[in-house]
Amino acid sequence: MPISRRARKRKKSCACRVVDAHGIIVTVNPAFTQITGYSEAEALGRHSSLNRSARHDAAFYEALWSELKASGFWRGEIWRQRKSGEIYLEWLTISAVRDARADTTYYVGVFSDITLIKQSQEKLDYMAHHDPLTALPNRLLFHDRLQRALLRAARDQEQLAVLFIDLDRFKNVNDTLGHHVGDELLQKVAGQLAVCLRESDTLARLGGDEFIVLLERVDGECGVTQVAEKLMTMFDQPFTVADHELFITCSVGISLYPDDALDLNMLIRNADVAMYQAKARGRNGYRFYAPSMTGEGVERLRLETFLRRSLEKNEMFLNYQPQVEIDTGRLVGVEALVRWNHPELGLVPPARFIPLAEDSGFINQLGKWVLDEACRQMMRWQAQGLRVPKMAVNLSVKQFERGSIAGMVADILQETGLEPQRLQLEVTESVIMNTGDALGFINDLHAIGVGLAIDDFGTGYSSLAYLKQLPVQTLKIDRSFIKDISTDVNDEAIAIAIIELGKSMHLSVIAEGVETQEQAAFLLRHGCKLAQGYLFSRPVLPQDMLARWIDD
Repeated sequence: MPISRRARKRKKSCACRVVDAHGIIVTVNPAFTQITGYSEAEALGRHSSLNRSARHDAAFYEALWSELKASGFWRGEIWRQRKSGEIYLEWLTISAVRDARADTTYYVGVFSDITLIKQSQEKLDYMAHHDPLTALPNRLLFHDRLQRALLRAARDQEQLAVLFIDLDRFKNVNDTLGHHVGDELLQKVAGQLAVCLRESDTLARLGGDEFIVLLERVDGECGVTQVAEKLMTMFDQPFTVADHELFITCSVGISLYPDDALDLNMLIRNADVAMYQAKARGRNGYRFYAPSMTGEGVERLRLETFLRRSLEKNEMFLNYQPQVEIDTGRLVGVEALVRWNHPELGLVPPARFIPLAEDSGFINQLGKWVLDEACRQMMRWQAQGLRVPKMAVNLSVKQFERGSIAGMVADILQETGLEPQRLQLEVTESVIMNTGDALGFINDLHAIGVGLAIDDFGTGYSSLAYLKQLPVQTLKIDRSFIKDISTDVNDEAIAIAIIELGKSMHLSVIAEGVETQEQAAFLLRHGCKLAQGYLFSRPVLPQDMLARWIDD
């Protein structure tokens, strides 16, 4: 709402009112009139309570005058009333004026109208403590209320409960109907949850599809169970959103004070852990926290849940490690390496999340995203003036087992516009030897026109007869054989054998993990011309590739 010129003047002006020892107004300045609406003639001779509001009781004014008479000074906020009847807020400073005998003769009050400032502060405070979508308290306000509730519960020796609520498969709503439908569904869920709770309870939205509830003065598990059952029953009915009837369920985890934890963070954490147990048991249910939940299995389940949300939350990204000619340093390709930066866990090592992705089946979704993003990045670089000859992308055994890998690759190449010959797919020996129809899958990929490489060569049990049947173009020497080639004769012999095998089969050979000049010199001396490793470049972000290679 636009601020009137008069309101701006009131905000900027400092008003003055002088009253005698009996509280009778003897002097006012023009700003007094601008703020209060009372003219000088109307104010003079009147008592200082002229524009008193009903916001403060008699005790407030008694305390004010008591302090003023004792110290000769008072400062603070006070609600007043204009002549029009409008209530406003003053920032008031009152100072006593004493005569030679130390008797108070006058009180000088200087004040300003801070109503607009106060309103702005309150608005900012509300925004800082409430969720903009649902208008529920946010994490910050919930933590504050929970901390205060814990102090009360400790003082009065009472119990309280924290309920962590997560909507089941909410992502499907966003993916199929759009985020606008998902947002409206969250608003309706928030409204229905609030109806199920007491006014003294606190319902907050933590973000996404996560809600949390604080129940004070509960009667143990029995009392909390009644609330949990009521919440679960609420989800039996569909939500009507944008002409869609949506059935959705939730998983709830519950922790109790003081049984499960004594402090805020542990109470919330334990409720979160219990919620993941509810999901593990089939969703659409609730679980009370138990100490046995805090083991490795729960952590794995929690990590899996984080992992499944990583793509929709844009937590995954790709680094690219250049592949170069050892003698010239010329760029011949890059390998795409997936990285996961979780807001709570930080950078999660690939050795930790890749096996989990494979075990959980998420590797198919993740692998498709990696391939798609890598191909799109090739086209972005090309548009920026950097033509990378080849992009190498790793494939998992689980992707081969699914059986539709060739169709997925063909679709992505068509969508991104990347030439098939500029894509190289890397598979390990274990994929080749342990996948039933690996030869058929690899032949299908070869028919598309993409390049194929055997990654970590030398670490498995390849049959050379089988290897001869595969339409591969590249062998990659595993880094474990490169690490000690200057000091371990066995590693040197294996590296030389792989290089010679590649030559005899007319395959290119790339050495991984090259970190020293001695290693590079050894490889070059024995006929391996291509390498990747820290000696040439660490895995880097797309913009770093531009900075390093666009002018080469």
